[in-house]
Amino acid sequence: MGLIEQLKRDEGVRYRPYRDTKGLLTVGVGRNIDAVPFSDDEVDLMLANDIKVRQKELAEYAWYADMDAVRQGAILNMSFAGVGTLLHFPHMIAALAKKDWVTAAAELANSQYATEVGDRAKRLEQQILTGEWQ
Repeated sequence: MGLIEQLKRDEGVRYRPYRDTKGLLTVGVGRNIDAVPFSDDEVDLMLANDIKVRQKELAEYAWYADMDAVRQGAILNMSFAGVGTLLHFPHMIAALAKKDWVTAAAELANSQYATEVGDRAKRLEQQILTGEWQ
């Protein structure tokens, strides 16, 4: 047994944050995130993993797979609200499938999502419309 195995056994492995016996917010193997926040590298690793998961989920849809990388990026950005939430845009998705960027952007602009996220939605609308990173 080495140190890592020992710490996993003694601290436990937790995949969701919890309050430890002292009430401290803890995750992983005894990481007190109240005192030791995530590093840039850790945040980047989590983000990269989240993007991979969403790319895999979205790759099943022909309308997504047939788009250029920039427009896929806009859809991936939107999917951070949840892929299930994204699928509640049937008119936008139909327009994306036809590569009707004007209608797809308009559908996004006229959505509750756009109201909730404000300028983010405006940037994503432009990205879908122009095919250029915003």
